[in-house]
Amino acid sequence: MQEIDIIITGGKALLLDYQNTHLENAAIAVNASEIVAIGQAEQIAKKYRAKKTISAKNSLIMPGFVNCHTHAAMTCFRGIADDLELMDWLNNYIFPAEAKNVDKDMAYWGTLLAAAEMIKSGTTTFCDMYIFEDETARAAKTAGMRCLIGEVLFDFPSPNFKTPEEGLTYTRMLVEKWQNDPLINIIVEPHALYTCSPPLLAEAKKIADKHRLSLGIHLLENKAEQEQLKQKYGKSAASFLKDICYLNERLIAFHCVCFSEEDMKLFADHKCRVSHNPASNMKLASGVAPVPDMLKAGITVGLGTDGCASNNNLDMIKEMSTAAKLHKVARLDPTVMDAQTVVRMATIEGAKVLGMEKIIGSLEVGKKADIIIIGLNEPHLTPLYSEYSHLVYAASGADVDTVLINGKVVMENRKLLTIDETEVMQKVRKIAINVKDSLRQ
Repeated sequence: MQEIDIIITGGKALLLDYQNTHLENAAIAVNASEIVAIGQAEQIAKKYRAKKTISAKNSLIMPGFVNCHTHAAMTCFRGIADDLELMDWLNNYIFPAEAKNVDKDMAYWGTLLAAAEMIKSGTTTFCDMYIFEDETARAAKTAGMRCLIGEVLFDFPSPNFKTPEEGLTYTRMLVEKWQNDPLINIIVEPHALYTCSPPLLAEAKKIADKHRLSLGIHLLENKAEQEQLKQKYGKSAASFLKDICYLNERLIAFHCVCFSEEDMKLFADHKCRVSHNPASNMKLASGVAPVPDMLKAGITVGLGTDGCASNNNLDMIKEMSTAAKLHKVARLDPTVMDAQTVVRMATIEGAKVLGMEKIIGSLEVGKKADIIIIGLNEPHLTPLYSEYSHLVYAASGADVDTVLINGKVVMENRKLLTIDETEVMQKVRKIAINVKDSLRQ
């Protein structure tokens, strides 16, 4: 009998593998950071003896959620500027609030708060674009979360750098500092085509190409941006990106609300990837991204919450529900964005968007043990006919009971084990006092 670290046993399991395998009375064997066996509970018990056994009776075992687009430290700005149009929200509230308030301390504690919220709702990996991202990495490492992070790059000064060159230098520092870390991965992130000049875009691409890193960029979030960029470049934004050699399998575009058939063809042909952020797009009235058409065209699409200033929460279960319902009502077709498709977008397809599908996103032998356990013994989850349906239409983040990341238990029985959430909330409440004062100035 082989001795291993952890066995999760006795629950239903959704593996989210290529075959969408579903197992009853399942067990997952974990050693160090990896899944070493998956099967029936009795079979695993005969072959393995674990230092720790986690009972998943009356529960669902599945891969952790992958949040493809966040601004984690913006938890500190949750609710400061609601019910506004995108450019008004960004230029007149968010950018000024960031200029006055964002520093290393806020980036660290705001990210820790985000990590607590994400872990408690089942997210095990997130892709982040913000300021002072070395602090984001440090907080993610403290929390034990997997992430793909990048310093946001602008033509204008940010709280972290005075010139675009300094932003690029900071990005190079992140690449060097965090290379080969088991949890922290780096992405190069020019903010958007309307905030980054062609020379800055070119330099960002050089860094990404040199290190074979992904490039992340906000793209075509609403009609005004689409028209502005067309006027600026005399062609569609996607065509411009093609001209500057941005379109390839390492490009992650956030939003893509105003995507034409031509845009989708270009993205599909070049294997570009998209993060769909439905709640943020709805709240800012940006529009409805043509995700069913993207999927039909063969584009890999994952789900993201965006930041807490434009969504107000980081709950991927809520995001799945929003994604499924938004497209049904927008198209007056209840068959689009079915539950299984949406769950895959939040797991294995999200992992593909981040270029991590070989290590996370599904429960398979040899992959990293990023696993969540969702309690099913609740009134709102009874009776159970379809696990996928329950995840999308009935469950909530509060149903997540236990979370493993990289083989380590980071939450058990709803108790966070890597974060003192009381301390974190107290720190962020103090930061919020300064934010409130700055808004009055």
